[in-house]
Amino acid sequence: MQSSRTVITGTGSFIPPHIKTNLDFTSAEFYGEDHHPLPTPAEEIVEKFKDITGIEERRYADYDLKSSDMAIIASRIAIEDAGIDPETIDQIIFAHNFGDIVKDSIQTDVLPALASRVKHGLGIRNPACVAYDILFGCPGWIQGVIQGHAYITAGIAKKCLVIGSETLSRVIDVHDRDSMIFSDGAGACIIETMDETSSGIISTSVQSHCIDEAFYLTMGKSYLPDADPNVRYMKMKGRKVYEYAIKHVPQAMKDCLDKAGLHVTDVKKFFLHQANEKMDEGFVKALYRLYGIKEVPHHIMPMSIHKLGNSSVATIPTLYDLVKRNLLHDHTIAKGDIVMFASVGAGMNINAFCYRV
Repeated sequence: MQSSRTVITGTGSFIPPHIKTNLDFTSAEFYGEDHHPLPTPAEEIVEKFKDITGIEERRYADYDLKSSDMAIIASRIAIEDAGIDPETIDQIIFAHNFGDIVKDSIQTDVLPALASRVKHGLGIRNPACVAYDILFGCPGWIQGVIQGHAYITAGIAKKCLVIGSETLSRVIDVHDRDSMIFSDGAGACIIETMDETSSGIISTSVQSHCIDEAFYLTMGKSYLPDADPNVRYMKMKGRKVYEYAIKHVPQAMKDCLDKAGLHVTDVKKFFLHQANEKMDEGFVKALYRLYGIKEVPHHIMPMSIHKLGNSSVATIPTLYDLVKRNLLHDHTIAKGDIVMFASVGAGMNINAFCYRV
């Protein structure tokens, strides 16, 4: 037993109430990268999209809520769940990609930093509580946990609030079929050092591939012909992202298990970034094949993507919070279980950590 570990002592999430179903996209006008209308009817595009991604619904934030607002709500729940005094938090680490965006403005606002806005919203006066943002694509929340863990291990911090929040619905091009993937949400956790416990982070793994892969997700003009070129939206080379992820993510997950001295069969649950159901299933199948195992156990991979879509940095902390609170059907975790968190996204970046509940 290690003398001290970094333990997740509290979690919280905010799931926006506004539901946008696949049916809402059947009247959309989709265009290709060449700015020509897609020849396939929207209804068929939407049906094929559901078969590939598993997404049936996604959540969009109300007009009056920004990313930092949702983060404050999730953070308050996590702080209450951990039972700590907010003034004892040493670091607030806020993972996002686009800052606060006012509905219909498409303009990023990161002044002040979103972490500073959360600290202000929580009313924390302690100047030793350092608040800052990180940009790491969809793996941002995991990276925030890894970074907080590093500070805790180094003795620089004892408690960290790590947040992932995003309003992707405000940076999507509605004429791009990939826009159907994205959604809004916020998740947060408290990590802190605890003595004489078997729970906590066991190992971590992080990679960045930044040659051709750096531009698989970028900002670009709308696919709509004659759209204003000065207004830019999130763009994704979906096939490139899929091929990259299937090739590299399972290897990074195995690297994390190897560092922990664990076998894949030791893992009770995989908490993976919720971007594409078939891709996530492919990650786990490929990981098991690296161990010479063909059959993946049932109920090993919780999924929220069907109803919540891809909320980027918020997907994994939200998913973990739902499972921890027994709010996701057929998925529970218990004291002593080994779980793995893993993600992939813009950069391109991959990360993972093994954790004993």
